[in-house]
Amino acid sequence: MKRDVFQAIADPTRRAIILLLATQALTPNALAEHFDTTRQAVSKHIRILTECEVVKQEKQGREIYYHINQKKLKDIETWLEKFKHLLQQRFNQLDDVLIQLKKNKK
Repeated sequence: MKRDVFQAIADPTRRAIILLLATQALTPNALAEHFDTTRQAVSKHIRILTECEVVKQEKQGREIYYHINQKKLKDIETWLEKFKHLLQQRFNQLDDVLIQLKKNKK
């Protein structure tokens, strides 16, 4: 099943994992040390982030390291920018209406 990336990043624990991985690649055990939960719970979050390609895994020797998938985060940012632009247009339209209402009151 392909997961929705926005559902995946909606979870605060997964957002915290993304922030941790933004600075360096980490193993599941190293990630789990940052959370007051079981390693299995952290592994589930990692799996969800991996399924939506927000994080990638890389095997180094016997360890698996997880790191951010920059391309996927860029795709998310691009989508959010479009949404931000749309909201800005709406706010500008609202400003115009408010200015017009003020003028009509005088």
